[in-house]
Amino acid sequence: MKADRNLWILVLICVINSMGFGIIVPLLYDYGKKFGLTEQTVGILTASFSVAQFFATPLLGSLSDKWGRKPLLAISLAGTCLSFLVFGLAQNLLMLFAARILDGVTGGNISVAQAMVSDTSSSEDRAKKFGILSSAFGFGFVLGPALGGLLSKLGLQVPFFFAAGIAFIGAILATFVLKETKPKQDGVKQKSKDGHRFTFVSLITALKIPVVGTAVFTGFLLTMAQFIMIIGFQTFSVDKLKIAPTQIGLLYAGFGITGILMQLAVSLITKIISSRAIILLLSTAICLAAMVFTGFTQTVFPFAAGLFVYGLFNGLRNPMLNAIIADRSNENTQGEILGVNQSYASLGQTLGPIAAGLITAVSIHAVFFLSAFFILLGFLLTFRLKAKEKQST
Repeated sequence: MKADRNLWILVLICVINSMGFGIIVPLLYDYGKKFGLTEQTVGILTASFSVAQFFATPLLGSLSDKWGRKPLLAISLAGTCLSFLVFGLAQNLLMLFAARILDGVTGGNISVAQAMVSDTSSSEDRAKKFGILSSAFGFGFVLGPALGGLLSKLGLQVPFFFAAGIAFIGAILATFVLKETKPKQDGVKQKSKDGHRFTFVSLITALKIPVVGTAVFTGFLLTMAQFIMIIGFQTFSVDKLKIAPTQIGLLYAGFGITGILMQLAVSLITKIISSRAIILLLSTAICLAAMVFTGFTQTVFPFAAGLFVYGLFNGLRNPMLNAIIADRSNENTQGEILGVNQSYASLGQTLGPIAAGLITAVSIHAVFFLSAFFILLGFLLTFRLKAKEKQST
């Protein structure tokens, strides 16, 4: 019962955190223009968060393995709160960059929350709980931009202060309500037990761990494909379909909601198909077909249909991969490994838009085919995950 209560508190914290992030992202460019932010530098500002998160997330995950999940989660949420305050009070471009880098450095709450779920889950219900956690993040991202748009009518700074406020609420919940799932152990005992100290070399060596490395790299490829698609979605909607911003917002919200619905259905799916690798293989195959179909579309309804099918089955990616990684990770380095996984997801979020921006010089349609290419690579790697799963059983 306590574990279930912890899960729902984590869900609330994840909604609060992702909603705060979703609130400010669509407003970055408009807000930053008064400080000299340009179309070119907004990409660098956005990437600065992901780069900082790439290096910091596995470190925070490793520290949570040693010091406990709860303090690291509370600290990271407090850092997010401070970063939003700095952004809202910024007087120049340097402060904007400092705020985004600070948020990236303390943005390890994703992997810490995942580690807390894994600590209190059995192998049988781990995918289901990861699905619930992923849907919480997704819900916050869908709700955030709409809320940010409404709050911006009161002033461009208001959404940032609101985001700081809800991040502060998350930090309070983590500090006073959440139960620790991995109590701090005696220093000598802990050191002799795991014999492990985090270094950034772990970002490379983690890829060599059987099954875990394959799952992490598969996640990187599929995340990169998703963020290539998001750029294609934006440019295709505006330049080709010429639909209004309100319609674009509804389309994007619909894409997010389909993924949430699938994540909530993980429990039912795993009862029908017990193999996570097979679920991942089938869902990735459908995503590949949907993305190729989307690349050939010319009008809004086929385009929306292709995106919704992709969004629906892409929702199975994170729950399956996170469960596979957690099942194959040592309990004393689980936070670190999940942090490494999130680091590569951040890298995919950074490289995907860059690749999409380059390929648009060829054709808007080419963006979707490039996304399909990375999905194909991920699809091929799922066969390796399936073979390893079969060997282990």
